[in-house]
This record gives sequence, structure tokens and C-alpha cells, in this order.
Amino acid sequence: MSTKNWPHNGHGAEPRDRDDFAGRSSVDTHHHEPDEHTRLLPNRVDSTGIPYLSPDDPAVSPYNLWTVRLVRAVTVVLACLTFIWWVLMLASVFVTPPGLHARGSPFFAFSYTTVALITLITTLLFFAVPSKPARVVSIVTAVLLLVDVVIMLAVEKTRHEELWVGAASVIWATLMAVWAVAADRTVQWGKTEEEERLTGRPETRRTLLEWIQVLLSSIMLTLVSIMVLLTTCTLTLRALDARVAPPGERYWVDEDKYQIHLFCSGPKLDAHGNRTTTVLFEGGEDAVEHGLWQFAENAVKNGSIARYCFADRPGIAWSDAAPSPLSVSMASDVLSEALSRAGEDGPWVLASAGIGSLYSRVFSSRHGQEVRGLLMIDPLHEDLLYRVGGPGRGFRLWLQGVLSPCGLDRIPAAILRGRSARDRIYGGSAYQSGGVIFAKLQESLVANSLTRRDVVSSRTIQYKTTPVVVVTSGVQMRKDSEWESKQRDLTQLTSNLEDWDIVDQAPHQVWRTLEGREMIEKRLKKLARL
Repeated sequence: MSTKNWPHNGHGAEPRDRDDFAGRSSVDTHHHEPDEHTRLLPNRVDSTGIPYLSPDDPAVSPYNLWTVRLVRAVTVVLACLTFIWWVLMLASVFVTPPGLHARGSPFFAFSYTTVALITLITTLLFFAVPSKPARVVSIVTAVLLLVDVVIMLAVEKTRHEELWVGAASVIWATLMAVWAVAADRTVQWGKTEEEERLTGRPETRRTLLEWIQVLLSSIMLTLVSIMVLLTTCTLTLRALDARVAPPGERYWVDEDKYQIHLFCSGPKLDAHGNRTTTVLFEGGEDAVEHGLWQFAENAVKNGSIARYCFADRPGIAWSDAAPSPLSVSMASDVLSEALSRAGEDGPWVLASAGIGSLYSRVFSSRHGQEVRGLLMIDPLHEDLLYRVGGPGRGFRLWLQGVLSPCGLDRIPAAILRGRSARDRIYGGSAYQSGGVIFAKLQESLVANSLTRRDVVSSRTIQYKTTPVVVVTSGVQMRKDSEWESKQRDLTQLTSNLEDWDIVDQAPHQVWRTLEGREMIEKRLKKLARL
């Protein structure tokens, strides 16, 4: 039989005979009617001839999609850039790089950068295990950071203090929180797509390891969100404190990098047209406003002195923080600049307390002709600077500064103890602020090096005829075996010792007792009239 008229099959081969063709047709058309044994859903293993994989097969991965791989690569790049910025923020605490100075303190910028870095690291660690709780927490974090952006940029004082460094850090942290949400959602989409393609349906169950990863990522991101919430509360307190205006004026110093607060009270000229001797107060461990200011006002009312001034050191009260490092000599220079800009040229009687006596001594050595007397209240000797510059104290201050944006002390004190804005600026709660912590850390970092060198040099060039008065705490002398000998040595700072008084029951802040206030006022009155 000829077969030339038979049609070809799909592979170009002809069937051998009509019976073969008919047989194939009968097989193709033969099937059973559905009954109770018929599957309602296709066989996932092999229903259409295409084999599906097990959900636990390593080949079922969102990394199969180039979009997911691209998102991960971008996340790695962002994490590297954030780490570089984090290192710069860490270094700026110790040595401020050019252009990265923050007038408040570097701790807020460091905090926001840490938030961004932890967010990105968490995203990378648990990249292949997306979870809805992690996305929700990241959204909350992004909203809180956006609130911080608004507060920082809307309030003039916070904008002035944080500059572009703080603003860039909080904006970057906000963007990284949003990116973490987008990355997690992208991985979730990719995971679903690949599961449908390779296993036949999206997988809803998780392995024990995946549940552990979800738990860890949720915990880490929740801690970050709590940290941001506390930072938002602290930033809100700073914005509220900005309503309190400084009593004096703020003057630009150091090539207009930051401002120093200076306050003066009393007439510059006496009844005869002569320049009035001005008492220039220098605070010790606390701001002048926290005790010495009230003492100065009472001294004016009592007629003991006619005029006084005080300036807040960088980072203290209403003064901006200075770039690091900052030694006693540098602080004395910016004080001189602020006084010059204010038109204050003395003559001076320098009244200082505690560690502030070091600043007054350096200032006196550089303005010897204008200084008519030097009164030191329980002063710190340069040989004891090792206590200020100890590594343990420095580390504690650094750690306290890193935690300061969270307001662990500040927020409860404001809510539960009713601390006011003035308490936080210069009062009993001022030690909790990032600016004060940073100022004390700067003192600690250079105490045994630059500061000691400055003070030793000032002693050499100090005018030997300058009258000196030392008022010492009796309590401190009994507590500290070295204190008496060092106080005695300071009485020999010049050849013109007027008085050395020991107030037996007075603490280190001698003016906090009535006997101490009366003694200091008596000696100031004497020096102002020499």
C-alpha cells in the first residue's frame, strides 16, 4: 500500500500504516469518567509532566530573581557607606574632622548613624527571611525619624546646634529605615514568586530556624525603634528648652565657628568717670549660673563689688560646643575674643572655682596688665590633672555621651521630678546634656597633655606682683591627703599673697555655706578696691 498521501507527524516521520495511526488515536481518546478516586487538585509532584520541587529544596530561593539580588547588593553598598560615616562620627568625638563640627555635641549625629547602621546590618543578616513584624517596626521607626527631621529643622536652636552634620545623619537614618521596609517587601515578593513557580503554591509554613531568625530580627529592630523613640523625646525636650533665652549675649568666636555666651552686669564707669573694676567669674565643675551667679548678684547688692561678668565655657549652659581637641589655652583664647567683641577690656579681678581656676590662671598670664587680682576658690592644682584625664573617667564620659540622646536620666527627671528647662540648661540636671558631657570629655582627653602644658607655661609667665587670694574647703582637705599641700603650693603662684583662708565646714563648692559666702565676698571686696 502506498503511503505517500499520508500526512507527516510533528517530527517529520510518517506512520507505518493506517492501523498504527488508528491505534494511537484510540489511545489518545480513551479516558475514564471522573469518580470518587479522581483528584480534585493536580498532583504537585508530577501532574502535567513538569516536576515540582519541595519547598525545603535550596533551589527554591528568592535569590533566583535578579531584582532581589540587586536589592541585596544595594543594601551592602548602603551599609558600607553608613559604616564610613559612622567611623567619621566616632572620630569627631575625639578629633573633629574639618567641616564636621556640630555646635551642640557630636552624640546626636553618632546616635542617628548608629540607628541607620544597625537597621542595615539587621536587614542583611536576615535578608532571605522577610517578616511582617519587622516591616511594621521599621515603618514605626521611619515615622519617628521623620518627626525628628521636622523638629531638628523647624526649631532654630536645634538647627543651629546640629548643623548639616546632624541633619544629614537623621535624614539618612530615615531613608535607611524606609529602604529596609522596601527591601523586605521585595524579598517577600520574590519568595512568593519563586515558590509559586517551583513548588506550585506559596509556602506559608516556616522552619524552626526561620522562626528564630524572624524573632531575632524583630527584637533587634524593636530595640532600635525604642532607641529612636527615646531620642525623639530628648530632642523634644531640647526644642522646649530653646524657649529660654540666655541672660546675656552670644558672640561668634574662632572664625565664626561657634558662639560663646557672655553676661555682664553693672556700670562700666564709676562716679568719677574711671573704669570700674570688673569681677570675671569662672565656673568650676558646674556653670556659673548654678550658684556663683546668685552669689555675684548678692555681692553687688551688698556693695562689695560694683560690676561682674561671666562667660560659659564651650559646651556649658548657653555656649556652643567647640571642635575637639579643646585645651585650657584654646578656651582662654575664645574667652578673650568674646570679651573683645563685647567691648569688655577690664580691669579684672578673676574669681574662679575648682577646675575653672586653671582657665583663670591661663587668662591671667596673658592679660597680666589688666588683671588686678586673682581669687581662687578651692582650686584644682595642675599636678592633680591626672584625676581628670584618667582613662576610666574618659571612657565613662564617652559612654555617657553615647547614651545621652536616649535621655535615660533626662526624660524621667522631666516627667517624674518636674525638672524645668533651666535645670536642664545650667542647673542640677545639666550634667545629663550632651553638650556638658562633651565639654567634660574634651577636658579629660587633653588634661594630662595640652592642658597641663598650658597651665605649667602660664605659671612661668604669670605676673609675680598680681595679688592672690586662696579660699580652701576644709571638708575637701580632710577628705584628700594631697589637697592641702597642693593648695599651699598655689598660694605661692605669685609673690603677692593677700590671704589664704580655710573654711572649715565648707564643701568643695565653698559658696554653698554661709561662712563660705561671707569669706569669698570679703576677699573680693578687698581685691576690687586695691
